[in-house]
Amino acid sequence: MPSNLYLYANCDAPTTTANPRCRTQNRLPSGLSLHGLFFDERLNVIELVLVRHAQPEWSRDGRAQSDPGLTAEGREQAALLAKRLAGEQFDEVLVSTARRAQETAGRILADVSAGVVEHRSWLHEIMMPRSWDDTPAEEVGRVLRDARHRTRDGWWDGMPGGESFRAFHARVTIGLHNELAERGIMRRDDGLWSKPSGAYRALIVAHAGTNSVILGILLGLEPEPWEWERFASTHASLTRMSTTEIATSWIFRLDTFSDTSHLPKDLVTT
Repeated sequence: MPSNLYLYANCDAPTTTANPRCRTQNRLPSGLSLHGLFFDERLNVIELVLVRHAQPEWSRDGRAQSDPGLTAEGREQAALLAKRLAGEQFDEVLVSTARRAQETAGRILADVSAGVVEHRSWLHEIMMPRSWDDTPAEEVGRVLRDARHRTRDGWWDGMPGGESFRAFHARVTIGLHNELAERGIMRRDDGLWSKPSGAYRALIVAHAGTNSVILGILLGLEPEPWEWERFASTHASLTRMSTTEIATSWIFRLDTFSDTSHLPKDLVTT
């Protein structure tokens, strides 16, 4: 909505900002449509805010870490993200059980209002081989670079010794649908969604892979085993989704993706 759009009433002159005598003093509130003047859609909307964890310490003293905490830069990113979200209210906050997500969420939860905080294993990132833990980080990096040249079937199979993408996608799909169904939010056979009346806001603190699968499911996309490449988000970024009513049902729309406007350029990492 343009910031110079005003409301006009009882005025015979053309409704432009060049006619100040006809202009009221109040602009439309940010984010509110003309329809929203008569019915505030925000009172009947599901909003999901997806956060990717801040920068993790994948390598410590040259050794790979399978469940790392945050780097010093990551802790700074998390603090700035918390400041960005300060004052926002959520009915629920769902957090991955991975340490990097837990540490990111811990910083955020100090500044937001959360009705319920839950820790969910289905939100965990795709599992890499456990044998990688404490191995030379340079070697792990080489394996990951080489793995980009796999066939599509190879991508679906995942890394040898780790979780397959098939299993990962199924885990997130089942977890998400169960989570939403408990709140009366269900996808119909035609791909549209049904929901109870009223608003619901949830914050999900997870990972690039997990969040990309969630996006694909809610947007009705066919899955690919490289979802995090289709939806490449940065550390400590914000992605916002909401429902909109259509065809007597509901769809999810992508409002913002991988927003890092709260971070200075030197703290934007992938």
